[in-house]
Amino acid sequence: MKQISVIGSGTMGNGIAHVFAQNGFQVNLVDISQDALDKALLTIGKNLDRQVKKEAITEQVKLDTLNNITTFTQMEEGVKSADLVVEAATENPEIKLNIFKDLDTYCKEGAILASNTSSISITKIASVTNRPEKIIGMHFMNPVPVMKLVEVINGYLTSNETTDCIISLCDKLHKTAVPANDYPGFVANRILMPMINEAILSLQNGVAGVNEIDQIMKLGMAHPMGPLQLADFIGLDVCLYIMRVLQDGLGDDKYAPAPLLVNMVTAGHMGAKSGNGFYDWSNGMKDLKVSEQFTN
Repeated sequence: MKQISVIGSGTMGNGIAHVFAQNGFQVNLVDISQDALDKALLTIGKNLDRQVKKEAITEQVKLDTLNNITTFTQMEEGVKSADLVVEAATENPEIKLNIFKDLDTYCKEGAILASNTSSISITKIASVTNRPEKIIGMHFMNPVPVMKLVEVINGYLTSNETTDCIISLCDKLHKTAVPANDYPGFVANRILMPMINEAILSLQNGVAGVNEIDQIMKLGMAHPMGPLQLADFIGLDVCLYIMRVLQDGLGDDKYAPAPLLVNMVTAGHMGAKSGNGFYDWSNGMKDLKVSEQFTN
């Protein structure tokens, strides 16, 4: 595999493009918005500068990485030569299914099509293509350049050859690939999201405050980030969506989203992306304060 296409230039998409490009792959970064692509390249450049400053890479590696990335606003042009396409669009089933229908038409025979989805069924995605054996999940963790895990999700018809190829590819990215099967939430979110939801229920029920819940989990369980801060970082709308996927897919009300989570998303408090969630993010991570709604 030499030519990689990444669909979507947001937080996950630009991180995935960064990692492939830094490891010598030619990357086509595809988005419908040129402004979004320009912003993505700026973000990648800043992240590379940070690596240079820490002496993790050289200035030449930074330049080579940026030179390995080409941007496209037309999907057909951006994917026609790809050996692998990694879709990293917004976590919306309709959008993803339409993208994979197009990819199946535009991509060459033999290309592997992967989704960075954190919860949507790989089998369902594969069902809209004529190559279900070559559809797979590559669930990268955020921030992509830092986090080592790639959760590799096998759809019902994903071939062993495809899985082996992706696991080998992750090794070339200096990532650890861990396979999982296609059930709601896979492994990462089936375990993580109920924990976050339980933390929100604990806050809702007055068991403890925002800071106290996060401190107990950080200091007592050695978590690098408390569950409420992590929920803000992920996006409360994403957390709500995944809880609903778990509840619907597994048919168990133990996965019902906390009413407080539902209310916050309805009110537009999405966490870091909106500037307000369990914490006030208006000044970024360096001056993170508990949101006013939870200080009384």
